[in-house]
Amino acid sequence: MTADPDGRTGGTGQGGADAGQGGGSERSGGSDRIGAANRRVAIAGAGKVGRSIAAELLENGSEVLIIERDPNKIRRDALPAAGWLLADACELSSLDGAGLDCCAVMVAATGDDKVNLVVSLLAKTEFGVPRVVARVNHPKNEWLFTESWGVDVAVSAPRMLTALVEEAVSVGDLVRLMKFRQGDASLVELTLTADAPVVGRRLGDVDLPPDSAVVVILRDGNAVVPSPDSTLEPGDEVLAVATTSEAEESLAALLGAVPAADGRNERVSGVL
Repeated sequence: MTADPDGRTGGTGQGGADAGQGGGSERSGGSDRIGAANRRVAIAGAGKVGRSIAAELLENGSEVLIIERDPNKIRRDALPAAGWLLADACELSSLDGAGLDCCAVMVAATGDDKVNLVVSLLAKTEFGVPRVVARVNHPKNEWLFTESWGVDVAVSAPRMLTALVEEAVSVGDLVRLMKFRQGDASLVELTLTADAPVVGRRLGDVDLPPDSAVVVILRDGNAVVPSPDSTLEPGDEVLAVATTSEAEESLAALLGAVPAADGRNERVSGVL
């Protein structure tokens, strides 16, 4: 897949569609400018993923606008509390009346990576949406979902599922659960083996590498808030944040991860 973030996006992606039924949109709330309490979210794509996200957000009290080009996917009866707009989310002219500049979040949730990239770029550059979340359908396209395309958070379901599987079967091996775009920070997990060098030691006596911090320790199904007096035990699942790849490698060595053949033992999952 090739794409040019500097190109105009007129006919790309979802294809042509009339902007709304009867030339307009239905929205469930006002269009006040974004404030501290604004919870207005726009979702491009009314498939199963988009509708599921909308349902959760509505339940949590957010105002939701769903944008969909296919009339057969407009299901107002399924989500009557949501606003619906029949339009091509890749067409700038179709979005002018949608009030995206009043949204706190844009979610590009279609099943087409090209569409999600274009939607993200338009939301960020043309409407100034503060936070853009994009669905990655094919892992091979994940490298495109960056700030250059207006993406703040990229969610790759295959990568996240892989991480969950790796986490379930890995003991003594560092697993990268997710990666945050801002600051290049990662959330990593490692289950301590009985012979890990830190077992039996107080966390305050462990010299953690720079650019890293232990977030929580999971023990016997309970969450232990880390403190200098916390003692590390075999079987503990240690979750930590590392802001550099060097910090990840140092954590792996410190916590007792078994080095891989290529010298890197982390396993990568989704990007958030």
